[in-house]
Amino acid sequence: MGKQKLVLIGNGMAGVRCVEEILALAPDRFEITIFGKEPHPNYNRIMLSKVLQGDTAISDITINDWQWYQDNGITLYTGDPVTRIDTVKRRVLSEKGRSVEYDQLIIATGSLPFMLPLPGADKQGVTAFRDINDCNRMLEASKLYKRAVVIGGGLLGLEAARGLLNLGMEVHVVHIFNYLMNRQLTPTSAGMLRKELEMQGMRFHMGKQTEKIIGKKRAEGLQFKDGSKLEADLVVIAVGVRPNIKLAADSGIETNRAIVVNDFMETNVPGVFAVGECAEHRNMVYGLVAPLYEQGKVLAKKICAIETEGYEGSILYSQLKVSGVEVFSAGEIRDSEITASHKVIDGVRNTYKKIAIRDNKIVGAVLFGDSSEGNKLLGYIKQQADVSELDKPAVSGGVDEAYAASISLTATVCSCNGVTKGAIMDAVRDNGCESVEDVRACTRASGTCGGCKPLVSAMLQLALQSKDSASVQKETVCGCTAFSHDELRQAVRRTRYRTAYEVMKDLRWSKENGCDVCRSALRYYVGLALEGSEDTRAKLEEESPAAISLHADNMVTIAPRMYGGVTSSEQLRQIADVIDQYGIPLVKLSNGTHIELLGIEASQADSARASLGQPAALSISYGKTVASVATCTGIGYDGSAMQDSVRLGILLERSLEHLQLPCQVSIAVSASPLHRAGTLAKDLGIAGAPGGWEIYVGGSGGTKLRQGELLCMEPSEETVLELSAAFLQWYREEAHYGETTARWVERIGITQLREGLFNLVIRSELIARFNLVTTASEPNHIITQPVAALIR
Repeated sequence: MGKQKLVLIGNGMAGVRCVEEILALAPDRFEITIFGKEPHPNYNRIMLSKVLQGDTAISDITINDWQWYQDNGITLYTGDPVTRIDTVKRRVLSEKGRSVEYDQLIIATGSLPFMLPLPGADKQGVTAFRDINDCNRMLEASKLYKRAVVIGGGLLGLEAARGLLNLGMEVHVVHIFNYLMNRQLTPTSAGMLRKELEMQGMRFHMGKQTEKIIGKKRAEGLQFKDGSKLEADLVVIAVGVRPNIKLAADSGIETNRAIVVNDFMETNVPGVFAVGECAEHRNMVYGLVAPLYEQGKVLAKKICAIETEGYEGSILYSQLKVSGVEVFSAGEIRDSEITASHKVIDGVRNTYKKIAIRDNKIVGAVLFGDSSEGNKLLGYIKQQADVSELDKPAVSGGVDEAYAASISLTATVCSCNGVTKGAIMDAVRDNGCESVEDVRACTRASGTCGGCKPLVSAMLQLALQSKDSASVQKETVCGCTAFSHDELRQAVRRTRYRTAYEVMKDLRWSKENGCDVCRSALRYYVGLALEGSEDTRAKLEEESPAAISLHADNMVTIAPRMYGGVTSSEQLRQIADVIDQYGIPLVKLSNGTHIELLGIEASQADSARASLGQPAALSISYGKTVASVATCTGIGYDGSAMQDSVRLGILLERSLEHLQLPCQVSIAVSASPLHRAGTLAKDLGIAGAPGGWEIYVGGSGGTKLRQGELLCMEPSEETVLELSAAFLQWYREEAHYGETTARWVERIGITQLREGLFNLVIRSELIARFNLVTTASEPNHIITQPVAALIR
């Protein structure tokens, strides 16, 4: 018996995910053909907002590349939509004249953007925000025009608006209702959201009904029904979507609002199924990815003739994907739908939480400012959990740890991809996953919208702790000792040893002088413990080499400080004179951020430094230092620049240059969210935005790439400098020697990091300890200086 012919109409997320499920269940059962309207392989449509915001490239949101189709024997026709279904002869006909027969047919045509029937909507400069082409149109428009208006204050409209802000446009949002995200938020939380977005640079026109789009050939603005007008060069209509059902309706398949299906995603025509945004199940049409993936799992089993329970519907939830803003909404939240609610409003941290209750059951939730509880509350809503769950104390030290430990193995952790707690535990036990990235690659958990990442991280830690707990060996610093990094650091702090050798002797090292690994770690932990203690400084100096790079034949490397990557003709002449005077054999650029002078005799190093107008090498070096702060060209030289990246880079480098760290740290400052200085791949990355600065932490551009996580958005340079110092002080005190910020941030969690840094008492204590060990000038004094005065 030959393979059955399976045809999928629509190359989007829901349909292709269903095919993936089919391939997992019966890889050799079907000859698969897929027709797609767009000229691209399958991509993550909900991440288009990240592309527009400049955080992500198109290639990064591709789910299945061209090779995947080939590897799985799938015939893919892109840019060739199906125009007719012959349900009698069981075949489909495409726009380019292709005719393909089927035994089973899946319709996954998705939805179309709802374009308001406004006069002028067909003008140039008017677009929806639905696919890659729309995204590209906005990107191109931003290069030529500066004023944009988005019609629609819902999820999609706000994501589009934030993206246009990042592209340097002046952005106005027009909304027919009196508060934003009126379907997902309460008036109070919507007001807090509006205030936050206004700080970022958005301008809002609420309760406005557009009458027409004005202009000749190209859009020039909007005219409202109250007679007022608003000028604009680009108009984005983002008021919603409608199911794409014309093909099904024309082919005699039953439709209502969408294609009518039963619990097994079957239409009224034998052998024809529908899944995704084009399907209507029990009078509901879902536009979120999690329900569509749930539908796909049921449909895959049905097509593969595997017994399964039917699809029973899904709890609706939403998350806003806008830089610096966290919004979560799930279930029933209207006062008319509930009997009671639990509200917490924190004006200091600017957070809002409302938990909706009906008949003592948790039925809905709204979070603003901190969405870390989102997945836990979504689980409660799905379970119709008793309100008494809210009285259980949270476990400190990690987001959602109490919830992670309490839920069953069958509970869903990643709603988008239907990944359960059990699947994550299995991935750790059976596949050796040790990081969130490993779990994502193995299970797809956190790989779609990313909202469940804190819970996935907590679940990973739970799995690692329970994995073969009886036989797991403690990870020691090295083979010379039985101490772990945490134990060793605590021992050094308690006893305040003066040298690494004292530690080795007292803690009974197996090797009298240790090894390169433990000596370096000990030197760092001892140095950290003795900071500010002058009476023991001499002992530390005896065994701590100077902060110079020693290489072959007793030669050293000197890297003249160019704060923020900025230099002057005077400094370049000094460098040239030193090269000639000391006969330096090799001069090279290092990573494009500073000049290295290699091959100087160690005995001449301090003299060469003095000739460069720079201080001698640090007399004590027990860790790594910040080599330089990378900056982009900045204000005046980059048309997209929103903030003075050069100035802030210089301030940062001056304040951090003497800091001793457990691992090499890279820092960059970009003038805009385009991240031209490589901000997102740095340990500490700061990017200019319309309302100030976005701070990213824990990025890595090394052998294992990791995008930095958004810590917060701050309006002032002074606060950015303070948070940067506090972040690095916390890192240097708590990280293991040799541990990158990427691993450290992932280990402690971004939520715990925010909670600590935004606690003014904790932050002030970190800053006080930072000031004890640095020779940076007073920040307020530095900030008053122009860039020209900061270069030298």
